[in-house]
Amino acid sequence: MPLRPLKICNALHCNELTREKYCDKHKTQQQEETKHYNKHSRNKTITSFYKSTDWKRTRQLALLRDNYTCQRCLKESKITRADMVHHSVEVREDWSKRLELSNLISLCNSCHNKVHGIKNQG
Repeated sequence: MPLRPLKICNALHCNELTREKYCDKHKTQQQEETKHYNKHSRNKTITSFYKSTDWKRTRQLALLRDNYTCQRCLKESKITRADMVHHSVEVREDWSKRLELSNLISLCNSCHNKVHGIKNQG
């Protein structure tokens, strides 16, 4: 199988080349942030939901609808690739809205962290 082409790391202000989404430095950081978020912000039901086929399909529909573009950056006339889908009304606040496309917005990792108050380290 041929190697993936090199591309710039998705972390904000990082110019390292990688064949993955993040360079080695930011891949580890991203994994730690995800672990922390899952441990402190989600219960088992919500964690299971985010692993479900229904969520993965709905998430994909939201990204396609938004043309894989961060909607928050777009409001500032910046084009940034979206790699997260955010619930405007959080799942733990209203379980019934978890799969509603109108409750979802595509965001880049940086904007998603800002929405959740997570400090970016880059």
